Amino acid sequence: MEIFEALDATECAHSAAALAGVDPKTVRRYARMRDAGRPTSGPMSRRPKLIDPFMPKIEEWVERSQGTVRADKLHERLQLLGFHRGRADDAAGGRAGEGTLAGRPPRTYRPWVTEPGLWLQFDWGWGPKVPGPDGGSERETLLFCAWLAWSRFQVVILVWDRTLPTVISCIDSTLRAIGGAPTYVLTDNEKTMTIDRVAGIAVRHPQIVAAGRHYGLQVHTCVPFAPESKGGSEATVRIAKADLIPTSANLREKYGSFAGLRGACAVFCQQVNTRVHRETSRTPASALDVERTRLHPLPVAPHTLALAESRQVLRDQTVRFGSVRYSTPPGLVGQEAWVRADGEELVVVVDLSRLAHRPEWMQGPAGLMEVARHPLSLPGRPVIDLAHYPNHPQETDGSLRQPKPKPGNDAEEAFLQLGPGAKSWLIEAGAAGTTRIRVKMAAAVELAALIGPAEVDLGLGLAATAGRFAEDDLMSIVQHRRHGTRPADLVVADETHSVQPGTSAWADFGRPAS
Repeated sequence: MEIFEALDATECAHSAAALAGVDPKTVRRYARMRDAGRPTSGPMSRRPKLIDPFMPKIEEWVERSQGTVRADKLHERLQLLGFHRGRADDAAGGRAGEGTLAGRPPRTYRPWVTEPGLWLQFDWGWGPKVPGPDGGSERETLLFCAWLAWSRFQVVILVWDRTLPTVISCIDSTLRAIGGAPTYVLTDNEKTMTIDRVAGIAVRHPQIVAAGRHYGLQVHTCVPFAPESKGGSEATVRIAKADLIPTSANLREKYGSFAGLRGACAVFCQQVNTRVHRETSRTPASALDVERTRLHPLPVAPHTLALAESRQVLRDQTVRFGSVRYSTPPGLVGQEAWVRADGEELVVVVDLSRLAHRPEWMQGPAGLMEVARHPLSLPGRPVIDLAHYPNHPQETDGSLRQPKPKPGNDAEEAFLQLGPGAKSWLIEAGAAGTTRIRVKMAAAVELAALIGPAEVDLGLGLAATAGRFAEDDLMSIVQHRRHGTRPADLVVADETHSVQPGTSAWADFGRPAS
């Protein structure tokens, strides 16, 4: 009633809102309700929404992420639950627009209008920590993020460092992924690209200039504080990090390996390049087909700075550098690889475009890819990563892997079908040099037909653990169990159990009787 009284007195929504202490929109809403003859007291009617059946699940996700989960990630999970229309913006919401600072007007700038095949931008961003190349402690990773300014096609490459050879290797892979070279490459003012600035003029790195001539493009550095040139590459890095770095906002699990993170980068590029861009109203992949007609052809061989020394992967999956053998992942035997020393590490790089059959673990754009990184060693001390030999009969601790029993006839198959205890008994009995082993296996199968395979399999497992492989050992163990004694009740002889009598009886020896 105070709102209506103030509105009748002032006949202005803003003035009535100031008198009643409410928002002007509230005054207009109540005025429309009074004019329409609707009641202004009691609960307001609420129109049902498509998202209502999923609100409990959304609230669970929002509470689990402490309110930081993104709306697009909620929408992806809701689609798996059957929600295919609308968006989950009601739960997460969007960011409010930025206002002016200290009363100053907002900054304005001229939009950057690009042409097809003209500009390629790239920038760097820190990636998540993953186990190092040797499988030890976790190390920081780097995301090389590039995009074509006209088609908005993005390429994200995962690397360990951003040295000059790595930068050129990433540029080569990006150019081969987009299928050509643009006229200009725009990047930030970092030391690998710009060695100095004199009177505001950037002095290019001479090796970068040579690499640009090799690919037929010119390298430029962006203008500081220019949102249309510098902001484009920074936005690419921000979007990639928001999707790839595990946070409570994207509900992504922690990565267990460098290869797993590399696969996630490939999936991310596939997603962003096949969905409609809000600025161009088409997918970057379809726009790239148009832009490729304006790109320059690429040279067959990459730049020599990114390749270093050429080596051939030997039959034992190793390359030799400085009279030392270094292992490589499977699938590269007989292929050409390039090795270079980076500080105290050796980097092994291959050209994916030259591989006739790319292994399954090699996901990413065509071009150069780092496949291995080892600490430098001395002659006579080969550096072998056992993870590069997944099917080798040697365990990670150096011991030989136990062979798995494989039946060769019906009798062996009948014995192994008793269970895991029979397999353990066969392995231990073979290692102990047991005689008449086939006869004992047949006797175990006959005993299983009488009392059941579960009981015999458990007895065989106990026999394998205790090392009892004589003729009647299995029958003795089975009979002992049938009397109700559990394996946990058996006393194992060790230092804490002894059959030697104690000395307490000799405590009063030689003392006079009281």
